[in-house]
Amino acid sequence: MSKKTAISPTREENYPEWYQQVVDVADLAEHSFVRGCMVIKPWGYAIWENIQRVLDGMFKETGHQNAYFPVFIPLSFLEKEAQHVEGFAKECAVVTHHRLDKGADGGLVPASPLEEPLVVRPTSETIIGATFAKWVKSYRDLPLLINQWANVVRWEMRTRLFLRTTEFLWQEGHTVHATKDEAIEETLRMLDVYYKFAHEYLAMPVICGEKTEGERFPGAVSTYTIEAMMQDGKALQAGTSHFLGQNFSKAAGIEFQTKEGGLEYGWTTSWGMTTRMIGGLVMTHSDDDGLVMPPRIAACHVVIVPIMHQEESRTLVLDVCALLQKRLGSVMYQGRPVQVKVDTRDLRAGDRMWEWIKKGVPVRVEIGPRDLAEGVVCVMRRDAPHKEIVKISVDGFIEGIENLLEEIQQNLYNKACLFQKERTRELCSREEFYQFFSQ
Repeated sequence: MSKKTAISPTREENYPEWYQQVVDVADLAEHSFVRGCMVIKPWGYAIWENIQRVLDGMFKETGHQNAYFPVFIPLSFLEKEAQHVEGFAKECAVVTHHRLDKGADGGLVPASPLEEPLVVRPTSETIIGATFAKWVKSYRDLPLLINQWANVVRWEMRTRLFLRTTEFLWQEGHTVHATKDEAIEETLRMLDVYYKFAHEYLAMPVICGEKTEGERFPGAVSTYTIEAMMQDGKALQAGTSHFLGQNFSKAAGIEFQTKEGGLEYGWTTSWGMTTRMIGGLVMTHSDDDGLVMPPRIAACHVVIVPIMHQEESRTLVLDVCALLQKRLGSVMYQGRPVQVKVDTRDLRAGDRMWEWIKKGVPVRVEIGPRDLAEGVVCVMRRDAPHKEIVKISVDGFIEGIENLLEEIQQNLYNKACLFQKERTRELCSREEFYQFFSQ
């Protein structure tokens, strides 16, 4: 008899459908009324906010500033860089009219054609490059280090929540440098930021490398990536950093006066990470009972489930839960207070517990009248089988919560590293490659 799980089918039975079901039962996102687009629900968006908060701090530590640029890009801007427009042409959404009027049948129809079609931002190199051309005049203006948090639209044919959608959220960094070497150094520095973030916060081991010419970002001289292994053994591109050379600066006219008084085109880079990372988290750590979240990026660290079978003890149990929530919330973990929820909904305790298992909360705490009498709480870890319960004193639990969260974080990372190592083969020649895949 097979073990009962919250997700059906399991990973082994149907991995793609398992993924969709985890996203659904964890209440992360749902399909919208526009084909290929998604609604990111509060639980999923809280994870994105944590990703954004940590990455934004890392960008600012490396000297970058945030700005914002328009979602609409004149078509002529894309046409200036031939490889770029060719690479994105099939994915572009284009606005050709403004204003709506009533048609002959009474329905609404586009009224006024635009003087020039506008492309809805698939990426911002061209419009940011045109802006940088106004900002950069002298070597004294360099390096120019800018990042923006934004949405982009790419008209995908086949979509999956978080992994590939028509509209998604991301950050895109864009920089200008005085020399080729400085631009290459920046490209690799930001790749290292993504590597560090994936390992230290997502508990996701990744491999850094350069993309082949056929997979290179359209218009780039070279593209570097971090690749993560999912539980189906396939790689997921988790972040990219591009050395653009002078291709976009020549197209946009980004020129600066050198120390010697001459004119030279700037050397540019761009780099980005998207809401795809939430899909990557799902596929790296989750199991057949639902979502599993690394504590450093989790929407909530601890959920407290009071047991309220007996009306006479209800008030006392709730008071203790509220006090525990307050005391835990005063503990700092990774630069922010421990995030705690108390689930007092009028549902069976087992049903409430199962919901938080499926939503991936790292630590669950159960408190009932018997626990109060013994002065303990029942603690369950999401990274361990959900029936494993440890009884610990209230003070001991509070004092040890930071170490417990870090232990869960490290355990998830170790498991992901072991999974990657066991399924990785190093092939040193074309002959070895062909031989391995022909077995």
